[in-house]
Amino acid sequence: MTKFKNTFRIESSRLKEWDYSNPWYYYITINTKNHVRHFGKVVKEIMILNELGKIAEHYWKEIPKHFVNVEIDYYIIMPNHVHGIIIINPAVETAYMPSHNKQINETPSMASLPLGDVVGKFKAAVTRWANKNGYNNFSWQPRFYDRIIRNERELYNIRKYIEGNPLKWEIEKENNENICDL
Repeated sequence: MTKFKNTFRIESSRLKEWDYSNPWYYYITINTKNHVRHFGKVVKEIMILNELGKIAEHYWKEIPKHFVNVEIDYYIIMPNHVHGIIIINPAVETAYMPSHNKQINETPSMASLPLGDVVGKFKAAVTRWANKNGYNNFSWQPRFYDRIIRNERELYNIRKYIEGNPLKWEIEKENNENICDL
C-alpha cells in the first residue's frame, strides 16, 4: 500500500496495461456502503425492488441513452449491490462529429468514456435522486469491482450467475458479516 497525504490508500485493482475505454464486455459489481440493504428484499428467491431499487434500475437502463457507444446486457439490482454487464462499443461517428476529432464540440456522451466514468455517472445519478428524495443515509462503496470478460464461455457463466443471484441470496447473505439492515 502507498500513502497519499500521510494516509494509506488501497491500490487500484484495475489492470494497469488495459484501457478501460476499449470496446469490450465488462462485468461489474457495485456495492452500497457497508452493504446496507437499500434497494429492496428477496422474497421466495425473487428480488422485490423498493422505491430506491426501482430508481437504481431506471438509471441503469438509462445508461445507453447517455452514452451512445455503451450497451447494457444482463443485470440484477439486489438488496445491497448491483451486478451487470456493460458493453463498450467502438466510438460512434456522425456526419457532424467524427470520432477521431474529439476536441471539436464533442459532448461527453459521444466520446468513448472509460468504464469508471460510466459507472461513476450511474452512481452519481442514483445518489442525487436519493438525496433529493429523503434517502439521506444512502451511499455507495467508493469503488466497484470489474472483470474484463475474456470469452463466450465466461460471458455465459456470468450471465447465469447474475440470473441466479436472487436464488442464492438466503444462503450468501448469512455469510457476510458486513451486511446490515436499515
